[in-house]
Amino acid sequence: MTIQLRNGLLSLLALLVISCGGGGGGGGGAGGGGAGFVGPSTLAASGSPGDSGPGAAAGATGPGAAANGIGGIASDEGATASAAGGGDDASGVGSGGTGVSTADATGVGAVDGAGSIIVNGLRYDTQTAVGNVEDAPAGLQLGMSARVIGPVNASFTQGIARRVESAADIRGPVTSVDAAHGSFVVLGTTVTTDEATVWADAAGLAAIPAGATVQVWGLPSAPGALRATRVEQREPSATPILTGTVQNLDTARRSFSLGGRSVDYAGAVLSGSPDGQALANGIIVRVRATAAATGNLAATLVQWWYPLPTVDAATAQFAGVVTEFAGPGSLRVLGYPVDASAAQVSGGPAGAIGNGVKVEVGGSIAGGVLRATKLKIRNVPGTGGPASFDLIGTVGAFRSPSDFRVRGQPVNAGGTEVLFFNGSAAKLGNGVRVNIHGTQVVDGVLTAATVTFE
Repeated sequence: MTIQLRNGLLSLLALLVISCGGGGGGGGGAGGGGAGFVGPSTLAASGSPGDSGPGAAAGATGPGAAANGIGGIASDEGATASAAGGGDDASGVGSGGTGVSTADATGVGAVDGAGSIIVNGLRYDTQTAVGNVEDAPAGLQLGMSARVIGPVNASFTQGIARRVESAADIRGPVTSVDAAHGSFVVLGTTVTTDEATVWADAAGLAAIPAGATVQVWGLPSAPGALRATRVEQREPSATPILTGTVQNLDTARRSFSLGGRSVDYAGAVLSGSPDGQALANGIIVRVRATAAATGNLAATLVQWWYPLPTVDAATAQFAGVVTEFAGPGSLRVLGYPVDASAAQVSGGPAGAIGNGVKVEVGGSIAGGVLRATKLKIRNVPGTGGPASFDLIGTVGAFRSPSDFRVRGQPVNAGGTEVLFFNGSAAKLGNGVRVNIHGTQVVDGVLTAATVTFE
């Protein structure tokens, strides 16, 4: 669906006058049965679970729904079961001394919060954003991979989203499951999981049997591998999606490999190439194809996967799994060269950085290399790492402390170890402003670790 854009003058004015950003939230309706950030209307949510090909990318929208954000994630639902509206707290970014740049930066990672949208711990205001969300009729949800374009502050904590894009990265039948190593195989690609993987409709990997059809959002790592950030089950008739690093490119035969599958792109549309870049080995792409359980995938669409900037002085922050590690000054994340020799390292000791470690990096581009000023370790194989999800908004659909929603996301704050600040569990109710922090999403429910009343 599409919501018409505001005119450019109003968008510019909004960027100039937002004093504390936040992401606008009018009183919303109830989230339905899903775990998405559902509001009274969703922005740029296009593509049913079975959609594939260019038609699935049709939704392009803008800031016409100032209070709803991308895919509804900026909408509060305090009016779910009461008349209390509760707009967004307007905290976040803007001109109130936060130091947000006027130049656009590129952010790529998984959605780890809403209020308006939080990606890699960086909170973006989405009131003036345009965007396109594919393969998710309910809009953006926790764990979905996304690309955000817009100015950010120097510490990569706050920003203003001008554009948000998101699409599923893998869709197909599970051919094998390795529970011991937390991985499974779909369309010849090994999908690994960690503590931050969002399980939308299952209790975890053990509940996903071989033969089940899944839809996965994630971060491509080494060729033929992807770290899952969100996993959903789908109908067997859902058409294939596969993301990975191009290998064995044969331009004469118009074919290449993604992991263990060969892709025939003779009948495909090529889309999203930055600066007219030609298809080449080493490029990460997303392929939509016709149904095929085995053999070659007949691509209908080949998209460059969330292109990162290459121009000098451009700012970028992105998450991914380290590959080709040769020391802090030479490694790759999402296939992009990174020099982290001068970066401030958090989340663990610098000595823990190596191949297979999931990190977030931020800095500026120089000579085709990200010169990182920050690097946060998110997961170390065999050791684990911090998973973090945050929801900022009003309580809706309240039934009990163990069963309510914030921005459409189901929350369970009924555990005995949940910490409450500025109040107790008895204060929870429709329309109450809260900041929820949790570390796990299972069966689509965020288990709260802390609840702060605002």
